[in-house]
Amino acid sequence: MNQADTVEIGDAIAAQKNAQLPNEKDIIAREASISEAPPSTKEYPSGGEDHDGEALQKIYPTAEEMHTLRRVAGPMNWITFSVAFVELCERFSYYGTTAVFVNFIQQPLPPGSSAGNLVNDESDVPGALGMGQQASTGLTLFNSFWSYVMPLLGAFIADQYLGRFRTIMISIGFALVGHVILIVSAIPQVISNPNGAIGCFAVGLIIMGMGTGGFKSNISALIAEQYPDERPVIKTLPSGERVIIDPAATVARVYLYFYLCINVGSLTGQISMVYAERGVGFWLSFLLPTIMFCLSPLVLYFCRNKYHLVPPTGSVYTQAYRLIREACRKHWTVKHKIAGIPLVIKKNDTHFWNAVKPTTLGESRPTWMTFDDEWVDEVARGLKACRVFLWYPLYWLAYNQMLNNLTSQAATMELNGVPNDIINNFNPLALIIFIPIFDRLLYPGLRRIGINFTPLKRITAGFFVAGAGMIVATVTQHYIYKMNPCGKHANDCLEESIHTPISVWVQALTYILGGISEILASVTSLEYAFTKAPKNMRSLVQAVSLFMNAFSSAIGQALVPLANDPLLVWNYAVVAILAFVGGIGFWLSNYKLDRQEDELNTLKQSRFEGSGLRGDEEARS
Repeated sequence: MNQADTVEIGDAIAAQKNAQLPNEKDIIAREASISEAPPSTKEYPSGGEDHDGEALQKIYPTAEEMHTLRRVAGPMNWITFSVAFVELCERFSYYGTTAVFVNFIQQPLPPGSSAGNLVNDESDVPGALGMGQQASTGLTLFNSFWSYVMPLLGAFIADQYLGRFRTIMISIGFALVGHVILIVSAIPQVISNPNGAIGCFAVGLIIMGMGTGGFKSNISALIAEQYPDERPVIKTLPSGERVIIDPAATVARVYLYFYLCINVGSLTGQISMVYAERGVGFWLSFLLPTIMFCLSPLVLYFCRNKYHLVPPTGSVYTQAYRLIREACRKHWTVKHKIAGIPLVIKKNDTHFWNAVKPTTLGESRPTWMTFDDEWVDEVARGLKACRVFLWYPLYWLAYNQMLNNLTSQAATMELNGVPNDIINNFNPLALIIFIPIFDRLLYPGLRRIGINFTPLKRITAGFFVAGAGMIVATVTQHYIYKMNPCGKHANDCLEESIHTPISVWVQALTYILGGISEILASVTSLEYAFTKAPKNMRSLVQAVSLFMNAFSSAIGQALVPLANDPLLVWNYAVVAILAFVGGIGFWLSNYKLDRQEDELNTLKQSRFEGSGLRGDEEARS
């Protein structure tokens, strides 16, 4: 072979390589086209749907169709309802027990009673320990705080080590132990020694709260995971209309009926336990919820092989911390320090998240960075969701009034034989009535006329409705003080069974508005936490959402001095103002995020699986 032949062969090989490899302009153009591609051209690996034959028959919407076609929710399968039933049993036990806490702590033993029940006409309010309204408000707020701090621990254990199924089962065990201790605190022999009873009661609250927290942060994610499709598809209705089966709308429906089951459990538990305390005693109102709760682990165990379970991913929290730390280091540079304290920080000209994506770092990426670019996007989205929840303490402040102060308010009003702690059941009753109306009429109706009532818009409306409910409570308390024989010390008249000549049914409006606000704000928070969290950190983002209730309880503790005569009007007025301030602040800080709703819901799914632990998979065997 001569030199000329060698040159010709070399030129041919070079030409072939040039034909196979795109030039720089082609690469830039291709990346631009991918970034601008409509949803139908992107990949959405989810739940293995791309691996079965059905996926080949699905039609995915284009960007134009995402804006023009009507969106509808998909169907719910029976296994989803089994998880909802488990939650129903747990909420029956929780709310059935907590419904009588106020009377148990605040009111004294009725004449002639040893168990707190009513035995004659000398008293129409059951009681046991007689520690007053401030003590009952303080302890119920502590219970709420503790029960909503514990989800953080439950989420950590589930996401990293045991998986959701095992964590739920262990949490149920803790909760049952707490329930048993509460039963002991309410038996007549223990009630006769109030100091010992309150000590036993407090221990029961702590243990039950540990179980409740671990359960709540994981059951909320488990139910939505039973709907496998995470990508919108087009369906042609019998009428010929082409619609989009929207996973976000389906998750919203799942959580609406999940919340419906919560309130069926709450309503039946609260009503039955209120009459149990009046007719038999507090020990029975603590015993029956415990028995009901025992159904939860049985249902979970027998359905374990049917559940779609997401395995724990080992060091995922550590990876998230390292990722955020690295992003901060690249985005900001400390220029000057004194005694180790940064004084001058320079913001670098880098995109906060793109700068730490594995493909951006290339060969220089650290060894611990074992995830993909898509997981970085999911973590960024999850942090945005956590930011959304920061306003929720002001919402829960209004909601928590229904758990303590409004029950005390009812006791000062004209009862006519109705238990003072039965009126608050208008709250779950309103939810049971309005959830199907919202799901079948309101939300579809708004979609039909082209109104996109996004999650963030719903949450904002929820704040305002909660504030309206507190305005009603403020006006009610004003007239109680105005019309009560004892004036602004209406609770003092209860010692002589004298009530304000205002029907207790006036409170129904406050509870109904509270229920509507929950559909808008509380249900939507569950939906938002699930749809925005990384797949392997869903329990954590749910726990952050729940933790806002704990933070609200801490704020509520600061308002406890107002939870007594003659300051109760100010108590409700301050809470109403804070709810409206929260709604305004929530929208002003999140309206830009609201415009990204579809974009955030259609991120490409990450395939990062952490260390590959399989706690939930082992639970099947």
